[in-house]
Amino acid sequence: MEYEKLLDVVTEAGALLLRSGAEIYRVEESIMRICEAYGAGPGDVFAIPSCIYVTLTRPQGAPLTRVKRILDRETNLDCVDRTNDVCRRICREKPPLDEAQRLLQEVKARPDYSAAVKLAVSPMTGFFFCLFYGGGLSDAVWAGLCSVALRLLLWGLERLRVNSFFCNLLGGALSGGVAMAAVSLGLAQNADTIIIGVLMNLVPGIVITTFMRDMMAGDVVAGLIRFCESLLVATAIALGVGAALMVPRLLFGV
Repeated sequence: MEYEKLLDVVTEAGALLLRSGAEIYRVEESIMRICEAYGAGPGDVFAIPSCIYVTLTRPQGAPLTRVKRILDRETNLDCVDRTNDVCRRICREKPPLDEAQRLLQEVKARPDYSAAVKLAVSPMTGFFFCLFYGGGLSDAVWAGLCSVALRLLLWGLERLRVNSFFCNLLGGALSGGVAMAAVSLGLAQNADTIIIGVLMNLVPGIVITTFMRDMMAGDVVAGLIRFCESLLVATAIALGVGAALMVPRLLFGV
């Protein structure tokens, strides 16, 4: 058994799942099942949203440990599903480790939605959520337009590698500013429903669900980390929107 290659395979599988927003128990169980499939025992696995530790004990008794840092994370359920399928196939067929690594690399290389697709979908999110929360047609139109501006802003900030806290802060400020401007000019009626519709592009709903599942599964540390991330996102959005609403009042008494 080539334990170094096996460690490469299991850490890559775990990293793909973590980067895509999978639950901690899913990551650890996938790694342990692959190790068992190749006769290397269940292994010792500890994962948090930003790091994976995997230890295998070789027949001569010498432990071998691999640490994998996870620096970028997103919600990609398609990648989670495909990585799960690859992990099940590896456990079922036990292919050579080079072949297993190739299968994982194919999942990793699978293209994400293009910027054009994301730009086309974002106004639909703002438009329909604005209607859902009681906005009028003009409000929904402005929510859709603001969502396009928000997506372009986030795209530019991501290219500049701006911290996610400030991305959400500026995104919230843009949403509040555009909504207040539209209402002040008489182009829309309800600034609150416009803001809510636009901000649904930023709300980390799946992350909140995942941290609750981690907590219920007993992964308290991982759950608290994700809870803090969600709290920071919500704080950044609130500060951005609050600044956009308060600054005009302080400066112009609007």
